[in-house]
This record gives sequence, C-alpha cells and structure tokens, in this order.
Amino acid sequence: MQHLSKSRIIEHRQCARRLWLRVHRPDLDTQASTSAQSRMQAGTHAGEIACSLFPGGRMIEAEKLSDAIALTADLLNRKPKPTLFEATFSHRKVLVRVDILQPVRGGYDIVEVKSSTDIKGYHLEDAAIQAWVCQQTGLPIKRTQLAHINSTFVYPGKQQYDGLFTFTDITKDTDALLKQVPHWTKAAFATLNEKSEPIIEPGKHCKKPFECPYMEHCTHEYKAAKYPPEDLGNKGNIASRLQEQGYTDLRKVPKALLGNNEKYLRIWRACRSGKAELDPAAGEHLRSLAYPRYFLDFETIQFIVPTWKGTSPYQQIPFQWSCHKAGKNGTVSHTEFLDISGKDPSKPFLETLIPALGKRGPIFVYSHFERNRLKALAIRFPKYATDIESILERMVDLLPLSRAHYYHPAMHGSWSLKAVLPTIAPELDYSALEGVQDGGEAQQAYLEAIHRQTTGERKTELQQAMLAYCKLDTEALVKLVEYFSNMLPNN
Repeated sequence: MQHLSKSRIIEHRQCARRLWLRVHRPDLDTQASTSAQSRMQAGTHAGEIACSLFPGGRMIEAEKLSDAIALTADLLNRKPKPTLFEATFSHRKVLVRVDILQPVRGGYDIVEVKSSTDIKGYHLEDAAIQAWVCQQTGLPIKRTQLAHINSTFVYPGKQQYDGLFTFTDITKDTDALLKQVPHWTKAAFATLNEKSEPIIEPGKHCKKPFECPYMEHCTHEYKAAKYPPEDLGNKGNIASRLQEQGYTDLRKVPKALLGNNEKYLRIWRACRSGKAELDPAAGEHLRSLAYPRYFLDFETIQFIVPTWKGTSPYQQIPFQWSCHKAGKNGTVSHTEFLDISGKDPSKPFLETLIPALGKRGPIFVYSHFERNRLKALAIRFPKYATDIESILERMVDLLPLSRAHYYHPAMHGSWSLKAVLPTIAPELDYSALEGVQDGGEAQQAYLEAIHRQTTGERKTELQQAMLAYCKLDTEALVKLVEYFSNMLPNN
C-alpha cells in the first residue's frame, strides 16, 4: 500500500472522487500546465525565504523516502538539535514533510508555511495532520504555528525579508482536530483501495477550497442545457432557486419568475430569440463623447515574494500597455510599451504612458483594472500623481456599460471581453494568436522573457507574442465602441 501525503488527505476531504482520479487517472488532470508549475515554483520560493529566517537550519535532502526519514531521525538525536527544514515523518503509511521544525525547551515547534495572505480552514486541517503524525512517532510537539504572507510588507531591497511573514499560533485549532485525523486517513485509504472510480456528482465542492483539475472529466457525462439558469449568474441565488424548481433551460422559465430585473429579462429574451439585444442608450452615451478617443489596456505581473524595492507581496506591477487612438475623421493609430529588461518597469511604464494619452479625450478601458493600477502607481510615484489623476478623470469603463445595455446568448452569462468580442467582431480571434492568448499566458511569457537564461532569439519571440496579444485587447475596445455606437438594436 502506497503512502498517503497530507495534501492527498486534504484532496479527499474536498472530494473522494478527486483523490481516486489523482492516483489512478492522473492523465485526466487539466491543470498540469506551465502556469500551474509556475505557481508551485513561486510557493517554493516563499518557503525558501521563510527558511532563511531561521539561520543554521538543516534541509532534509534525500532522493528516497526511506533515506529522508532516516536522516530526519538521525538529526533529531544530535546535540545541539538543529532546526530542520522538510523534516520527514511517516506513521501508518501517512507521510508528512514539516516545513520548519524548530527545537524548543521540552520539544519542538512546527511551522507550516503558506503563500496566502490569510489563514484558511484547510490550512488548519493540513497542520493538524502534520502534528498528529509527528506525535504518533513520539515527537513532543509544543506548539504549531502558521507562517503566512504579510500583505502590508514593503520590500526594502537587498534581500531583506524580515517581516514578509506573519507567524500565528494555531495550536488550539489543530489540537481540536487531532482526534479527527485518524478518521480522515482511514476514509482516504478506503477510497484509494476501491477498484472503480467513485461516482460523485459535480457541485460546489468542485471549486472549494481548490478548483478541481478533473472537472471536465466529471461533468462530461452530464448533458447541460444550451442556456442553463446559471447564465443569469447567481446573485440573490436566482439560478439556484430556478434549479430547485426544476428549470434546467432558461428559455422555459416563465417571465414572471424573473421579476422586474432588466438584466435577467434581457438575458431571457436574447436566449429565447437567439439574437443579441442592444439597448440604444449605450450608443447614445458613446456618441456624445468627444475626440480624440483612446483605448487602453495593461498587462501586469505579481510576485508572492517581492522582487523590486518598494513593492509588496501580490502587488500588480504593470509591465506593458497598448493604446489605440481614434480621431474624429476616422483615423486610428496605435502605440505600445513593453519592458522585458527584468528591472522594475513601473517608472518607465508611467513615463511613456502619460504623454501617449495626451491632455484631452475619453480613455476607454474594460473594468476597473487599469484604474486601480494607476492609483497604486500614483502612491508609489507622487511626482506623477497630478498627471495620473487627470488620466483617471477621463476614463470610461465599458464593462458596466456592456452589462447594463448588451447581451448575446453566446456570452453565457459572462461579460468578459473575451466573451463579448466574438459576438460583435468574430474576425478578432484570440485563438489565432501564437504564444500568448490570454492574460495568464502573458504573465508566463513575461517571466520567461526576463529570465537570465532565456536566449535573445527566444526573448524576441516572446516580445512579439506579448505585443500582439495586448494590441488585440485595445483593438477589441475600438470594435466594441464602434458596434455600440453604430449598430441598431437587435441587429
């Protein structure tokens, strides 16, 4: 019988089917991607920084599990006792690797390192499993702590990371869970020993506490309606209520059940007609705006462990912008910026963006993302605060305008730009782009481009892909404004 890690026990706590698939059908995992690997690497880096805060510690490094367990036992018997990183223990085939095991008077403290900015329920379960295994092997555990990211930390530079983590004593919480751990492990082993895949219907557990990488596999057997109630969203539990009443197709829902909510009614009418519905008020508003018109989009990167002086964990740092400019005579021009030097791109980002946006004319964006990034830059660089404030005053957010006035049944309840664009300008196809087709891929391309081992040829390839993607985003905004301004409703 194979070992059961704490992460797999937590997976079983979320869904027994997920654990069974993880072990018996790993080929069905849809998250085994470059972005998933990058997230794991980022978490590993955070763990390394946490370990650096305990000078003189010893990392348990061994290729074989048995060797790691033996080396841990050997070091625990030495004097003076060192702090151990990745201390490895096994009890009844349950395996744990303790992030930081610190010797204290009369025993040891466990420090579990997490890359999130707060403590979550599954963190406590995770730590309880570790404490239980350690105690069952005879190790006296005095305290269990959770080290999580301090979001208020500002990196001072020079690899100084004191204050990056908040250390919280969770001993009372984990002690309360210790008696449940044997039941969790027994149930998980029972699932692994099943010869056939457990059949568990999809539900809320598919996304909490983690999005399951087997959702596609588990949902393919359930034939969804063309326009399910979920297309309405679930604000006020509207979709859940309709499903509880037996409605699986939005087109068959009586109009009276939607009340006077114009958004719901627009979605309902569009699904029944199979055509887009556009409120003329959107075009009336847009036609009233002056020229020149600017169409703006940013790409950003965030690090768990800050890389550049003056930045914080998970802070969105903009490294690229694209801007289309439309004149009253119909001319459209394009400017752009991308910094792949590996240095903090924030200041050159601002220094190129401010003059590119001129002094007058509306600046179209899609969502509050660009606005929030500029507000953060104004705080970091007070010198540009006045210019940034002028830009913010000119911004026109097309997302709430779209939500309030437009719907196409192919959007399936989403007003993301990638959901709206195919319904108004199908010729602008993100899937036709090479290398970068979404924001996540843009971030991965950026990280690869700034890596010191990336060749010049590869950097040029990545640069072209990132520029093409961001340019398409702002071209999409141009098309959206044109459509809303010129197309007649329901055409």
